[in-house]
Order: sequence, then C-alpha cells, then structure tokens
Amino acid sequence: MIKTIFKITKMDCPSEENLIRMKMDEFSSITHLDFDITNRKLTVFHFDQLIQIEKAIVELNLGGKKISSEKTDQTNFGENKNQKKTLWSVLIINFSFFIIEIVSGLISRSMGLIADSIDMLADSLVYGISLFAVGGTVIKKKKIAKIAGYFQITLAIIGFIEVLRRFFENEKLPSFSIMIFISILALIANGICLYILQKSKSKEEAHMKASMIFTSNDIIINLGVIFAGILVHLFSSNKPDLIIGTIVFVLVIQGAFRILKLSK
Repeated sequence: MIKTIFKITKMDCPSEENLIRMKMDEFSSITHLDFDITNRKLTVFHFDQLIQIEKAIVELNLGGKKISSEKTDQTNFGENKNQKKTLWSVLIINFSFFIIEIVSGLISRSMGLIADSIDMLADSLVYGISLFAVGGTVIKKKKIAKIAGYFQITLAIIGFIEVLRRFFENEKLPSFSIMIFISILALIANGICLYILQKSKSKEEAHMKASMIFTSNDIIINLGVIFAGILVHLFSSNKPDLIIGTIVFVLVIQGAFRILKLSK
C-alpha cells in the first residue's frame, strides 16, 4: 500500500473535507482518507493511481500539493463508526441556522445575515450530499452535486440583484443589534460544528486548539457580519451590510463551482 500526504492550503473547514471525499470516491484504489484540518493536510492510503489522485486534488483548486509518497504496511485505520451520526449533527445545526438567519435577515433587513444564511445552506447541502449519497454510485453523487451547485448559484444571483437594488435605492437601515446578536449565535454554532467534526476523528482531537476555529471561513464570515453591524450603527449607513453581503455571495458562488466540478 502507498501512503501519500497532501498539503491542502484552502482546507479551512469540514465543507472542503466533504468535497474532497466526494472527489476521491472516483478512485477504487483508495482504501482510506485521513484529514488533518488543523494543519491542512490530507493523507491518502491507496494501491495505485497516484498521478490521477494528485491531478484530482489539484483540480479542486484548494491549493492541493503533494508533500510525500511512500510505501506503508499500515492496515488499521480505526474507522469512525459514528461518522454518519456526526454528519447528521452538523447538518441539523447548519440547516437550523440557515432558517434562523434567513428569517432574522428578512426581519432586520440585513443582506449580511441573508447571505450568511445561504452560506449555511450551502454547507448543509454539502453534508447532505455526503449523507444521502452514502453507498450510492459515483453517478448518483454527481447528479446530486450538480443540483446543489446550480441551486446555490441561483440563490446567490438573487442575492446580488437585491444588493444592487438596495444600493441604488433609499432603504431603511438594517437592525445592527439583530445582525450582531444572530451572528454571535452563528459564530458559536460554527465553532460547535467544527468541534464535533474534529472530535469525531479521534480522542486526541477532542481538545482542539482554539486558533483552529478562527481559520474557518464560516467563522470569518460571522465576524465580518458582526463588524458590519457595528459600522452600520456608527455611520448610520447600510453600505457595510451590503458589502459584507456581496463578499459572502461571492464565496457561496465559489463553493458552488467547486461542487459543480465534482458533477463533471
């Protein structure tokens, strides 16, 4: 068996992990994948197809680069039997906050919250693909991925149109207090999701470093919405909210294109 280690510089959260897992499903020679989100590393245990696997990692545009490749006698990987339960947990948390943030965003008139809710939905879709396509064929998974990708793009485009409308028309200021409060709750929820996923890998990961949480794109987005809420209050302007909303919609579209690549 061959043990190949990749550095994945843009693997900031478990969403990227699930995207990589879906891509690696194409290779029958792979026996195990070991993800280290903390250090942004992926270890692939396989029998063959090294060139094809490396090419597939690079094509995901997550900054993947091969570090080393060597033969190994390792056969015991300690597979996590509770992986499905773990995915269900983070799926429920993400989807719940999608509903909370979309409702709060509409009530508070905050595009930042609405955009973040769609980002939460995007994560839910990735986890959903992993769950509902478990045991299915590669073709089935690609079909689901294509639907999810186009759905994300549609929502993001609608969001962009609304941002432009609000930018050129006189709109009431979004409620900065709701923006900040809900984003703090979402920040905590994302931290819990990341903790649950890391804890599921092994007992050693149960007490992860706090700094790892803040490498997550989702955490950064939450902090961005909080900061935008503060600026809305200080300058009595909706522009900070529209700017953070635009940035998040761009991230959602980027994620959608990554998913669509898996459907080809």
